[in-house]
Amino acid sequence: MTVREFAAAKVNLFLHVLGRRPDGYHELDSLVVFASVGDDIELSMHHEHVISVEGPFADAVPHDESNLAMQAARQLGETMGRPDGVHIRITKNLPVAAGLGGGSADAAAVLRGLGRLWEVGPSMAFPSVAQTLGADVPVCLHSRAARIGGIGETVEPIQIETPLALVLVNCGTALATPDVFAACSTYGGAAPDLTDAGIAAWVRAGRNDLEGPAMSLADGVAESLKELRGQAGCGVARLSGSGATCFGLFKDMTAAQKAAAALGAAHPDWWVVAAHAR
Repeated sequence: MTVREFAAAKVNLFLHVLGRRPDGYHELDSLVVFASVGDDIELSMHHEHVISVEGPFADAVPHDESNLAMQAARQLGETMGRPDGVHIRITKNLPVAAGLGGGSADAAAVLRGLGRLWEVGPSMAFPSVAQTLGADVPVCLHSRAARIGGIGETVEPIQIETPLALVLVNCGTALATPDVFAACSTYGGAAPDLTDAGIAAWVRAGRNDLEGPAMSLADGVAESLKELRGQAGCGVARLSGSGATCFGLFKDMTAAQKAAAALGAAHPDWWVVAAHAR
């Protein structure tokens, strides 16, 4: 039996860093959505845990026990008393260390897929294991729009009726999340609550407190934002997560696709895609 799961890219439409806790972690207030682009995960029964990775960004991720997807399989197996192994095949379509939660999305997809492969019903094992794997894994487990708080453990689902039109741009510079947070020394308040003005207005009212630190570490971030803001129909352009991926929120998919085509032609060495998100 083979099970397939889609590990959707996570996009932070705003990310407010509220402060640094005594344990070194940062309190966050963030709105996240999940895009129609992502990695493809395939799981099948095996006599031991093994992992194989292919795709355009395969060389940038570990192919061994250090891969978060492999850790997800091992931890869920131990928690649920499953000694059998699994072969994890990842088609890595998302750039790595890019602010898109790719590794977390892969791990969450493995948890979901193992639930189907092992034919087990809903269990507290899934969210509890997700929390041990990293701050982004719990929200990626559901892959639905949410406002997240704390260090990622507080997840409040948000209903988005009409899919958003995004252009995602990555200049090719990998940014390590700890480095970006270490460069962040200015904290702000939480975002306002969602009003009848809608999601787009809510996004415009927010910010990403990691944008300045990311710019200081990667010149391509500022250029990506400038290029996005110069495209017709772009309502807001901002860094996603800790970067270096930036997004543009467009009025519709026609405008997003035109912008993506123009940016891709102007910067053939960049990763540029138009995507729905919700």
